[in-house]
Amino acid sequence: MNDLRKVAQVSTDTKSAIGGTRMSEAATPAVAAGNRVSTTRIVGGVAVAYAASVIAQNAVFAVTGAPDYSDPIGVVLTYHAENQGALAVTSGLEAVNMLLLLLFVTALHGLVQRRGGAGADWSRLAVAAGATLSALFALTIATHIAVVLAADGLAEPTPAFELMWQLHAAAFALALPALGATFIGAALATHASGLTRPWQRLLGVAGGSLLILAGTGNLAIADGSPLLFVGVLGLATWLVWLVVTGLRLIRGQG
Repeated sequence: MNDLRKVAQVSTDTKSAIGGTRMSEAATPAVAAGNRVSTTRIVGGVAVAYAASVIAQNAVFAVTGAPDYSDPIGVVLTYHAENQGALAVTSGLEAVNMLLLLLFVTALHGLVQRRGGAGADWSRLAVAAGATLSALFALTIATHIAVVLAADGLAEPTPAFELMWQLHAAAFALALPALGATFIGAALATHASGLTRPWQRLLGVAGGSLLILAGTGNLAIADGSPLLFVGVLGLATWLVWLVVTGLRLIRGQG
C-alpha cells in the first residue's frame, strides 16, 4: 500500500510540474508580445517628439525671418544681433534634437532586432548615418552659436564673421546626405519589419534621395544656391514620415 501511495504521489507531482511548465511556456509569448508592443510605442513616441522639436525650431526661424545663405552678409549680421533670445531657444532645441535622433535610431534598431531581424542591415545604416548626422548638426549649431555671439559685438560684418557664416552653411549642406541616408535606412528597416506601409517606404526613398542629391551640391549651397530648397523639401518629407510612422507605432499597428 505504501508503494502504491508513493507511485500515486509521484504521478501527481509530475503532472503538476508539466502543467506548470506549459503555463509558463504559454505565458512567455504573451510577455514577449507585451514588451514588443511597449517598445513599439516608445519608438513611435520618440519619433513624434523628435519631429515636433524640429518643427518648433524651424518655426522660430520662420517667425523671426531668418536669412537665407544667399542674403547679403549685412542682413545676416543684423538678424543675429536683433534676435539673440530667439536664437538661444533654437540652439537649445538643437541639443534636444540630437538626443532624440540618437534615441530614435538606436531604439528602432532594437525593435527591428526583436521582430526577427528583417531589415536589420537597414537599421544599422540608420544608426551609423544618424550618429554622423548628429556630429554634423553639432558642428552646424556650434558655428551658428559663434555667429550669434559675434554679431552681438559687431557694428559691421568682418571677414571672420563672414567666414564663420559660410562654415555654418557648409556644415549644414554636408549634413543633408547624412540625413538622407538616415531617412532611407529607417524607412526601409521599418517596412522590412512590417511596421509601415509601402507608401511610407516610397516616401523615405524619395525624400532621402532628395537630401542626398542636394548634399552633393554642398559648395553651391554654402554659396547661396537655390539648390538648398531641394534639401528643404527632403527635410519636410522626413518630418512627415516621422509623424505618420510615429503615430502608427504609438497605436501599436504594424
